Amino acid sequence: MMMTVFFIVISVVMLLAALLAVHMKSLLGAVIAVGVVSLFVSILFLILGAPDVAMTEAAIGAGLSTVIFLFALSRTAGRDSRDD
Repeated sequence: MMMTVFFIVISVVMLLAALLAVHMKSLLGAVIAVGVVSLFVSILFLILGAPDVAMTEAAIGAGLSTVIFLFALSRTAGRDSRDD
């Protein structure tokens, strides 16, 4: 019973973070929200009994992908491609 409640809470927080990532105006905030979603996905994999998948998702999904997105964002910051 307690694990079901924990699973539902983690799923709702993950869904809210995903919606936040899609609707944010700030790219930095969106990248961080995507990292949070990946972190919660790895927690869900751990709860479901797949520690190897959880470890991989935490390292690659939450860690490396977020760092790559942040690096790309820092390299493109200040460039404006609008044709106003």
